[in-house]
Amino acid sequence: MMMSHPTTRREFMRAAGLGAAALTAASAPVHAVAKNPLPRWRGFNLTYLTSTQHQREGPIEIPEDDFRMIRDLGFDWVRIPMNYWYWVDSDWRKTGVMNGKDVLKIKESALGDVDRIVELGRKYTLHVNLCFHRGPGYCTADTHPGVDKLEPFDLWRDKDGEDAFVFHWDLFARRYKGVSPAELSFNLLNEPANARQSHRTAAEQLVVDLENEALERPPATMTREDHRRVMARTTDKIRESNPDRLVIIDGLDVACSIVEEMIPTGVAQSVHTYLPLEISHYHAAWVDAKSDFPAPQWPAKRRDGRGIVGRDTLEELFAPWGWLVSQGIGVHAGEAGGYIKTPHDVYLQWMTDILDILKGYNIGIALWNFRGAFGVLDSGREDVAYEDWHGHKLDRKLLTLLQYH
Repeated sequence: MMMSHPTTRREFMRAAGLGAAALTAASAPVHAVAKNPLPRWRGFNLTYLTSTQHQREGPIEIPEDDFRMIRDLGFDWVRIPMNYWYWVDSDWRKTGVMNGKDVLKIKESALGDVDRIVELGRKYTLHVNLCFHRGPGYCTADTHPGVDKLEPFDLWRDKDGEDAFVFHWDLFARRYKGVSPAELSFNLLNEPANARQSHRTAAEQLVVDLENEALERPPATMTREDHRRVMARTTDKIRESNPDRLVIIDGLDVACSIVEEMIPTGVAQSVHTYLPLEISHYHAAWVDAKSDFPAPQWPAKRRDGRGIVGRDTLEELFAPWGWLVSQGIGVHAGEAGGYIKTPHDVYLQWMTDILDILKGYNIGIALWNFRGAFGVLDSGREDVAYEDWHGHKLDRKLLTLLQYH
């Protein structure tokens, strides 16, 4: 039975104990407060369909070995961040932007790549989570300072963009209505940006402060009500053809703050565990654009001089997500990890605390990638003693940490 939920932000903060006084003190040790309605899925993002840089026509390489290796290493989850441009019949490969008149034109052949991923997940008993990394009218990458706007709409303010967003998710809902919810779920949109709002809880403000110390984003165009409207409408449309399909939404503040407005819908929510960015994205060009992040250490010094970011800070940041679990809402950490330039020992210390805290709430986690700069295979780190494993370079210490936490 679904538990009753507070319906306003004031009621939510009172019920959750997330007022400023409650969250300025260090958190108590973490223990499981309730059974997470979601399995404690653990795994990786597979980023074959993420980038707009694939200019060529035709199928994308999707190695079956990735799915087999992930299963053989003991994991059970793959998240698939997707760019909706791939299956739109448009000239974006020539122009570099999407034409608003084309967004409802579907190239059926391009959907074959998604079909193959879903089938490989089923073959190797990996839960597949499809996510719009770029959806009609929004991509988190477009909110970085100095990045050109590539979308023809603003998802939150333009009805055409909202209609297109719902249309594309309805397309997938109908396409995969015969696939079991145990095998496939939908993550509606990657990392909605900071919403315009008049006040924040202490935890929400800390999230924004830590982000802004590292990366100043442009003013938000979205309100919390805009976000609720689009996510709720899309969920309702999916449920018309897939009443049992698991729907997940990323948290606000770039997947760091819970979305209390969506609690009554029962959708699950996803947190991304990248704070502080000075550790997770040290010298990553798309975040640390000026290469001026301080040398990572854990615990880390706040760049604004207001203390230390350590395990107590992480417990404070994740406490609302634990409360969400206690309310009967499923929670998963859909993205995690650190870029290859962060010293390996610092990275492992920081990740140990993250994994330990999330495990206390029975929350599963997925690294940003499997093979590559955030992954356990072929990362290219210069300070790791790699192990040769089936023709790949395996980061055994990171793998062991993930397997046994």
